[in-house]
Amino acid sequence: MFHPDAGLRYIRTMDLPPPPRDLGQEAYGRIRAAIREGALAPGIRLTETDLAARFGVSRTPVRQAIARLEAEGLLTHEARRGLTVTQPDHQQVVELYVMREVLEGAAARLAAQHASPTEIGAMAELVAGEPALFDDARALAETNQRLHGLLYLAAHNRYLLRSLEQISATMALLPSLLTVAGRAEQAHAEHLAILAALRARDGDAAEAASRAHAQAAQRHRLAWLVRTVGVPFAAPGAD
Repeated sequence: MFHPDAGLRYIRTMDLPPPPRDLGQEAYGRIRAAIREGALAPGIRLTETDLAARFGVSRTPVRQAIARLEAEGLLTHEARRGLTVTQPDHQQVVELYVMREVLEGAAARLAAQHASPTEIGAMAELVAGEPALFDDARALAETNQRLHGLLYLAAHNRYLLRSLEQISATMALLPSLLTVAGRAEQAHAEHLAILAALRARDGDAAEAASRAHAQAAQRHRLAWLVRTVGVPFAAPGAD
């Protein structure tokens, strides 16, 4: 039955102003995306004024965004330099890969149980297209990010997804090494192993394959760090 006041309520609702924009959240999202995409590279010096001008907002929402990004480890205050995009050191890299192994292993196990055929099919399509991109670093890195993102979603666990998104954002501080020293071919073979386990709905195999993938990526990353950054000499007699 139509109530005589229903139309008035509808009109009043239509006349309501839109909710106020959360400028702090917007600034946070845009700065975080710029870090993830490499537009704000690790080690670069930042100021509130520069960020406000770059993203067209006032300093207050930028200040709020900076506080959140510092708490997440994406921005760092350095002595004599001020605010910078975090440049992970050797120990941070090791810690990141340890957590990546644990979380992605859990995601693969859950995906083997809960992923829909459509989700597995989408991952299979990405994996099948990898060999054509072995010589295109940017396209291969983007495909790799999409593949891992699909795996995270296919786990169907919002709490795990939140943790994986944070790890993924921090991993974006590191340059892609997929086209360095044959890693692309190795990663492709590892992706095929994960995919096979998902198709077989084998949670144990999926977790094992995902953990092996993360371990191989860590070995490759640390070898690259040794070649490019070096390591401190051990003390005499150290073993």
